[in-house]
Amino acid sequence: MNKFSSFIKRRDVLLEKYVSGKITLNEYIQRTGSNEVSFYVHYWGVMPQHYNNLLHKHSFFEVCYVLEGEGTYIDQGCTYQIKENTMFLSRPDVLHQIKSDTGLFLLYVGFELIESESSEKWVTIIDEAKQCSDVVIDVKDDTAAPLMWKSLLLQAAKSESALFEEILSNLAHSLILSLLQIFVVSSNYHSQKTVPKKSSLVLTLAKLYIKDNLSNSIKLTDTATYLHLSSRHLSRLFKAELGISYSEYVQNERIQRAATLLKTTDLSIKDIAQETGFPDVHYFTRVFTASMHSSPGRFRALYTKLKTVIYKD
Repeated sequence: MNKFSSFIKRRDVLLEKYVSGKITLNEYIQRTGSNEVSFYVHYWGVMPQHYNNLLHKHSFFEVCYVLEGEGTYIDQGCTYQIKENTMFLSRPDVLHQIKSDTGLFLLYVGFELIESESSEKWVTIIDEAKQCSDVVIDVKDDTAAPLMWKSLLLQAAKSESALFEEILSNLAHSLILSLLQIFVVSSNYHSQKTVPKKSSLVLTLAKLYIKDNLSNSIKLTDTATYLHLSSRHLSRLFKAELGISYSEYVQNERIQRAATLLKTTDLSIKDIAQETGFPDVHYFTRVFTASMHSSPGRFRALYTKLKTVIYKD
């Protein structure tokens, strides 16, 4: 058997596994979820020879990954060239079309957020995805999303086991998160350069992380690691978009949280200091007094009868 025949045979075997995996995924994985976000999956697709379809739209997201071939993708009247290792995103209620004279080998998935089972953070992320400007992106075949997608199909093609559904569900959920990250983060990176005053998704995620972890140390390196960014890049984002340093932002958030707790709870000043991440009550009192021009105790006495829970200087 020559090399070409061997290649064709391997390709046919792989295609058979992908198609088998697609059938299994459509049977078992109609939804994925975690504590923070859940998705309904409308379909999993494997199409070895996709040529042209009509101009159409969905009420949900669809991501396609080109394994082989060349063609064009039309989105809201804009035409993009697509080829091997291109991913493209079809957004809800946006007219789009795929064309190819020679045929495309596509993997694709259609999904939408289950808002009732997802946090506000994820509702925001999905809103960002609906508005993203980069809908066609070239990826490397050895990066997370392509590898995960192929692994998911191959895993689904295997015989069932005790953990079969759980493994597939976890892989499928991770894949959808990875696909969203590709488009949302890329789009916000480019919009950053053209509209620097608009808060980027990365900064939004950083602010949410800080808000949810104020009782911890949350150093710049901690937040950067969580977001898979360099500390230098994250520091530049705060300066460029908010005009203050990362540490200034964190301290301001600590003070604002402390002010809210002083006004709306009966927690002791020591407990509030711990809740807002200050190392001791004396340091908290000094910083709070310098920022609010009032000691924590006096502030509480002045504001305990107010109904508002957002302090404005």
